[in-house]
Amino acid sequence: MNELKKIIVYILTFFLVFPSTTFAYSNTPHGWGIVPAKNETPPDAGEQLNKLVSNTGSVYLGDTTKKDVYLTFDNGYENGFTPKFLDVLKKHGVHGTFFITGHYIKENPELVKRMVNEGHIVGNHSWSHPDMTTIGDQKIVEELEQVKMAYQELTGRSDMKYFRPARGVFSERTLQLVNKQGYENIFWSLAYVDWKVDQQRGWKYAYDNVMKMIHPGAVILMHTVSKDNAEAMDEIITGLHKRGYHFRSLDDLMMERSGFDPNFYVPKK
Repeated sequence: MNELKKIIVYILTFFLVFPSTTFAYSNTPHGWGIVPAKNETPPDAGEQLNKLVSNTGSVYLGDTTKKDVYLTFDNGYENGFTPKFLDVLKKHGVHGTFFITGHYIKENPELVKRMVNEGHIVGNHSWSHPDMTTIGDQKIVEELEQVKMAYQELTGRSDMKYFRPARGVFSERTLQLVNKQGYENIFWSLAYVDWKVDQQRGWKYAYDNVMKMIHPGAVILMHTVSKDNAEAMDEIITGLHKRGYHFRSLDDLMMERSGFDPNFYVPKK
């Protein structure tokens, strides 16, 4: 009898932690990682990940027929370099997307306001940076809502619509749930080891990695805690411009994916 009670308690606990959506979609965890691009040939995430992406409102790559690139930054915490990134982006008239956590918005409200005021997109990186596959549906919703509400209270804006999972860990279940909350899941097609603050290697390390892996439609992930990235940003933008690349925003990418052509509405002179 005691064994039966234990089984019942276990089942009830499971249902409370992982409600109905768990049974509709797999919660098998995946870590986003793809083979780096070479010779400006866009990478392919493979059949399994491509299927998950296409079915869950997720993005890791733009139009590979155009030399457009998309800068995205993960801001889990501040390490003193974000102002440098913002200065360089402003200098070149380039806009990016900054994915922020609850810790970041609490500790650096002025930087978040600066991002918005200078035309950048602010994305959701979850409140406490958890592995979403290990928490229940309601907790995931709370993680998203806490960031969104804090952002809205700080800036007066309600336009937070892009999400990036902590450490790139996800499942079909988490992607579907995040998408249901009105977010596009944003991954990346170009990244390198840049987040280890005690293993910085100089600006050229960051520059060389970007130039080696760049490709049409690249969604570039950079961590703003990196001194290398901050010091390389000016050269990266200049170098990519010289190679014929254009910097676009995630909003531009989403409009193109929806079939909307903003140039159609530009008045002809």
